[in-house]
Amino acid sequence: MPEIKIPSQRRGISTTQKFTAVGVAAAAGVAGLALSLTPDSTENTAQAKPVNHSAGISLTPTGFPDQQDSIKNQLANAEKRAVVQKDEQSKAAKALAAKNAAESRSGKAASRSTERSVPEAAPKQYADNLDGWIREAMDIMAANGIPGTYEGIHRNIMRESSGDPSAINNWDINAVNGAPSIGLLQVIKPTFDHYHVEGTKKDQYDPVANIVAACNYAADKYGSMDNVDSAY
Repeated sequence: MPEIKIPSQRRGISTTQKFTAVGVAAAAGVAGLALSLTPDSTENTAQAKPVNHSAGISLTPTGFPDQQDSIKNQLANAEKRAVVQKDEQSKAAKALAAKNAAESRSGKAASRSTERSVPEAAPKQYADNLDGWIREAMDIMAANGIPGTYEGIHRNIMRESSGDPSAINNWDINAVNGAPSIGLLQVIKPTFDHYHVEGTKKDQYDPVANIVAACNYAADKYGSMDNVDSAY
């Protein structure tokens, strides 16, 4: 840097006066210069030396490394909480599935227990007489789609056999041909065999089987036993 000469009105300025002038110059705003006053053997000369502004200055903000460590710790803690939350959700889902499965098994077991505890309906009982035979025959007919009313069946039974299941006709043309009319509704064997209904006995003398087969035949030929008013 060039040497700064401080003018004076007189040639003979003292060292003390030079120091005072330098101080005035610094106060006047000579920024960035550090004035070094170095007296020599002949004359004290004020020299301006540049100031090293970079010395001792850190470009890293104070405390920034600590902030980075704090952020890293927060992220690590957040990841740990996420892992823990996911694990808890998985455990909760498994527990719920196990509970539902247990309830389902319990419900099925209770259902089976209820089914076992409910007794099966006892078979319907029918009186062993004409009324009982007609009612039982009508239930079988209903299950097989065979029409006929109590009145129509009873009326024809009374005309054909007077209600005797062992009645037999040994004198008409059927008897002459070897197939006498038998039973409550006087059915010949070929007719009985052809119109027999499964679930009934294969016996012309059986009152229920005889009624069902005769009504099945009457439904085929006349539409219903109710439509029969004479020998058929």
